[in-house]
Amino acid sequence: MTASEIFERRESVVRSYCRNFDAVLAGGLGTVVWDTDGREYLDFLAGAGALNYGHNDPDMQRALLDYITANGIAHGLDLHTNAKQAFLESFEDIVLAPRGMDHRVQFTGPTGANAVEAALKLARKVTGRTNVISFTRGFHGLSQGALAATANSAMRGGPVNALSGVSRLPFDGYLGPDVDTAEQLALMLEDPASGLDAPAAIVVETVQGEGGLNVASDRWLRRLAELATAHGALLIVDDIQAGCGRTGTFFSFERAGITPDLVVLSKSLSGFGLPMSVLLIRPELDIWAPGEHTGTFRGNGHAFVTARVALEKFWADGTFAGDIARRAELVTRRLTAIAGGIPGAGLKGRGMMQGLQVDPALAERISRTCAANGLIIERAGPHDEVVKVFAPLTTPDEILDKGLTILADAAGASVDPTHPVTA
Repeated sequence: MTASEIFERRESVVRSYCRNFDAVLAGGLGTVVWDTDGREYLDFLAGAGALNYGHNDPDMQRALLDYITANGIAHGLDLHTNAKQAFLESFEDIVLAPRGMDHRVQFTGPTGANAVEAALKLARKVTGRTNVISFTRGFHGLSQGALAATANSAMRGGPVNALSGVSRLPFDGYLGPDVDTAEQLALMLEDPASGLDAPAAIVVETVQGEGGLNVASDRWLRRLAELATAHGALLIVDDIQAGCGRTGTFFSFERAGITPDLVVLSKSLSGFGLPMSVLLIRPELDIWAPGEHTGTFRGNGHAFVTARVALEKFWADGTFAGDIARRAELVTRRLTAIAGGIPGAGLKGRGMMQGLQVDPALAERISRTCAANGLIIERAGPHDEVVKVFAPLTTPDEILDKGLTILADAAGASVDPTHPVTA
């Protein structure tokens, strides 16, 4: 019996990532992981954005071990703990206050979908409306309410219950560069005969991660914010994948100069890959009754510890954004060169959330060749046509360049069968 047979025999067929990369991983540090045979790989998947600071950051690891050996509270529901207090103080001082945000922090269940569910539920409670506007190719989670706002038909096909309460409209650029979809939304909201019910909320990703790295322009986002205010709806930014520095600033919407009513954060918020999700709420909208929306694992003490260290280590002195920008430029430069050698290829995304759009079959060949040559990388988009570069934000330039070289070689090999491929 091989080591991987237990997965085939006992793990549900719902598993997905391992179908393209079946090595049994044993450890990781920074951008490098290794399997049980000792072979090393560069990790450009990074937990689908949950490992923005890489694997096993030593400062987070040390703080977590100290907390555990001191018998710190691991599970606290919403009881006060010193770990949660320290996180909230750092989050206020480092993230919220410098950005002029007075939002309150609601700790939800451990996944991003839990926080999305809370945001949708609160928006409906605040406004007394039921309809939510979401967008083509958006992804917000796979639980019932979040799935209703998710666009992907393969993911929406499973539930028996109807996925209702959402009106889906075209994302920025969906109808081509000459069509302003924000103005289309404005027209529909202003027309009492458009058939669009008054919305409780508009929920949007500024960069659509699973949808193919589609980028909303700053102007389009500002117009959404204006429309939400004008029509009594709440603006919800789902920053689960695009936040925590992935697009260059802590929040992905900072460049647009908007302040959403509700912000959903998860994935890299804990800094260490530990489950942690929050909903940021403008104070006047925080109208929950005590215990009205809860989650057993909303008090993850271990995640509070590593999240605090991540904030203090990477965001307190204001230099990390410059590091991200430099690495993002390296990614852009290398992807531009790769795309230049592939007919019809294009670049998608921004910051350290970029990718190469090619034919879906070619994208699959590229990702499989990368895996064979020591690079873990995933695909995104409605047809899995975008090879998605999601290296940790802390990846040293030389390792980032090495990974992009593996990607370039894989792309060349996949396009030209005579191109050599190393094993």
